[in-house]
Amino acid sequence: MSRSLIFSTLIIIVVVNNVHSLTNLKEKFKWHEIEFEWPSEDVKNTWNASKKYIPENNLPLGVERWQNKLFITIPRWKPGVAATLNYVDLNESSESPKFKPYPSWEDNDINLPSNGSEAGIKGDSNVVSVFRTRADACDRLWVQDSGVSDIWGNFDVIAPNALVIFDLKSDKLIRRFVIPSDLLKENSFVANVVVDVDPNDCDNAFAYLSDLGAYAIIVYSFKENKAWRVKHHYFAFDPLAGNYTVGGVNFQWTDGIFGIALDRLKENGVRNVYFHAFSSTKEFMVSNKVLQNESYSTSEASFNEFQLLGERGMNSQSSVEMFDEKTGVIFYTMVNRDAIGCWNTKKPYTADNQGMVDSDQTALEFPNDLKVDNEGNLWVISDRMPRWLLNNEILEDDNYRILTGKTELLIKGTPCEN
Repeated sequence: MSRSLIFSTLIIIVVVNNVHSLTNLKEKFKWHEIEFEWPSEDVKNTWNASKKYIPENNLPLGVERWQNKLFITIPRWKPGVAATLNYVDLNESSESPKFKPYPSWEDNDINLPSNGSEAGIKGDSNVVSVFRTRADACDRLWVQDSGVSDIWGNFDVIAPNALVIFDLKSDKLIRRFVIPSDLLKENSFVANVVVDVDPNDCDNAFAYLSDLGAYAIIVYSFKENKAWRVKHHYFAFDPLAGNYTVGGVNFQWTDGIFGIALDRLKENGVRNVYFHAFSSTKEFMVSNKVLQNESYSTSEASFNEFQLLGERGMNSQSSVEMFDEKTGVIFYTMVNRDAIGCWNTKKPYTADNQGMVDSDQTALEFPNDLKVDNEGNLWVISDRMPRWLLNNEILEDDNYRILTGKTELLIKGTPCEN
């Protein structure tokens, strides 16, 4: 193939892969710094004075919607995080609503080593450092808690890595499942949770947790209350896709398996599990029945059950993804492009079948998480994390945003439209 033909082909791929939606995401909320709904002004002043609350160290990361609550997580990357699991009321008229700890202030208050007491949690409903959550069809909130405070600094282990499950109707704890230590490796970093459940059979639920640091999916059975570790070559990062430039910050990451999306549940309980590594531009797939079979999924016999679907194109590295029941489309972040992408699952997984829902160097600088709710709304949180984490930058304008839009409208004019 001649150089000119190769160049022309690349241009075609890039152009097609940037076909924009006719409808952009709308900004719902924005914050310069996160403010909380404190129990009292005295408590706020005390926490400020003791450095238990350092406003600029509270970076929102994960998002989930259930009824009128929009859950937003704040991992304890740095000291001074007031509450790691929070929500804002969607009926709020303020464009910068205050965060309300969930399920309570007490459940977000932990014993830190700096408090002069032994580090640890005060009860099973305590949450330490939450990255992402998932509300399931049975009105339960599944919380992936790393258990670590000051992750970017002293790495204080407050509690073991755990799944904490709440009843959203009563705000009461259902279960705390501590991930067995033999399922976690030295480089393990669990940062995402996806729940596979039939609303008519709530006990037979499975959670899939992506271990991006040690390249595995940890499968948890709610009915059996046990977990197992699934390994595969496809969970590793692509060495050709580990270079990022976001907000003027250049960095290299080796993050593996991260995004996991589940398509429609068939009558026999089978559905496809789509997945990709963060530092990769490829998409893969496996049946949920493979993951749910402990003996099979943990054996070499299951290797060929995992399939390569295709390639998204250059600079399409993605953290999370989610399937929309209404449109049959998977939405995903594109952090290197400050954008949200989409793919219609009825079409082959090729670069020219990828659409771009929206792209904005300010409003979508580092889209960190997204969810699709049961009403067909896409929710996106952007937080400029590379500047904050790697360069210690706090900009004077709004740093954190929640954007939203109807999925059916967002795909119009893109290859994702039916």
